[in-house]
Order: sequence, then structure tokens, then C-alpha cells
Amino acid sequence: MAPTREHRLVETFVALTDTLVDDYDVVELLQNLVDSVVEIFDASAAGILLVNQEQELEVLASTSERSSFLGLLQLDSGEGPCVECFATGKTVSGRDPAEMQRRWPTFARASAESGYASVHSIPMRLRETTLGSLNLFREAEGALNRDDALAAQALTDVATISILQQRTLEHATLAQQQLQRALDSRVVIEQAKGFVAHTHQVEMDDAFAMLRAYARSHQLLLADVARAVVERRLVLP
Repeated sequence: MAPTREHRLVETFVALTDTLVDDYDVVELLQNLVDSVVEIFDASAAGILLVNQEQELEVLASTSERSSFLGLLQLDSGEGPCVECFATGKTVSGRDPAEMQRRWPTFARASAESGYASVHSIPMRLRETTLGSLNLFREAEGALNRDDALAAQALTDVATISILQQRTLEHATLAQQQLQRALDSRVVIEQAKGFVAHTHQVEMDDAFAMLRAYARSHQLLLADVARAVVERRLVLP
């Protein structure tokens, strides 16, 4: 029997809260989160942007190359719902192409070309500290309903707490170092994706799936597998 939406939501909460009492891989945690929210909230794609030590946003996790591209586009242009969400620490929605065109013309054009008609950005925030944003891209117009908005914010809040690992704001430097390590790992993962895509003649999304599958089946960190591939110490089957 296929899991219901409610079961999927509960499973995602459990997976996130498990990280509060165990060691975990930040990149894998957030990748699992974007994979889950796409199913739970009927989105076409999702992505997470996190801030680095220079207070610049970077794409850390995404469900597709399209959503990753839109995240990067916003960073380059300095406009878009994800950027605005991080700056304000509040949820930002673009409910239809007309609204997105009015508020973020560069993003709106790229979003239309990618087939998305609405976007919803939810802040990853704890107290006064905003770490980034979780972004849902949908092919249908309209805002998230109230229940979905509350559930998405709750998942994002738990993910944020998981990243900070119950550290107080006085230990923000340690938390930032952890985030930077995760962002650095993502660079290696992107390199490995490109390498595998080239050597195996597959799409980038498929290359990423191969890396994740190998890491899971061998109980290794995704970043370690990616680094081994880039350094030619590992050849994926």
C-alpha cells in the first residue's frame, strides 16, 4: 500500500528529529527534505539555499537541475522570492506568472521557461537568525493553503534546529562552520555529478541519483563518495 500524505509527513518529521540525537550528513538531510516536500505538498520541484561565511546564499540541495538553476539565477540577479525570503525572514510567495513578473522580472522569465507558474519560499529561521530558505516550485498557479503552509514551516523549523544542533546563539560561529562544511561538500558533489554524467553518458539528475544510491548502499557519506569519484579513487558501477 502506498503511504498516505499524512504518513509521508510524519516520516519526514521523524527523520528530521532523529538528527537531534545522532550524527548525520547535513547535505543528505536537506536533500531528503526537498525530496519529501515535493511529494507532500504537490510541488514540481524544491530547493534549499543556505548562507555561507561571507553571508552569501548558495544552493545546497535541489530536486532537479531546473530548480537548482533558478536558485542560482536569483543569486546572480539579486532578485527573486528566495532572496527576498532570506532578507526578510518571512515566507514569500509568487502565486502566478503575472505577480512574479511584476516583482521579479528576471526570475519570472526563467521560471516561465522552466514551466513553473508559482513559487513559495519559506525561511529557515531560528529566533533572529535566518540560515536560508526552502523553496517550492509548482506548475499550477495559487498559494499554499493554510494547512500546507503551516506544515511546510514546521518541517523547515525542525530542519533548522537540526542544523544548529541545539546550539545557542552564542555558539553561532560553530554552527556557521558546520554550514560552511556542508556548502563545501556540495561543491565536490557537483563536480562528481558532472564527472559521472560525462563518464556514464547520463543526465545530471541521474548522475546524482547514482552517487546517492552508492553512498546509501555502502553506508558512506555522500560527500566522501563524491570526493573519491573526483579523485579517481572510486568508479561507480
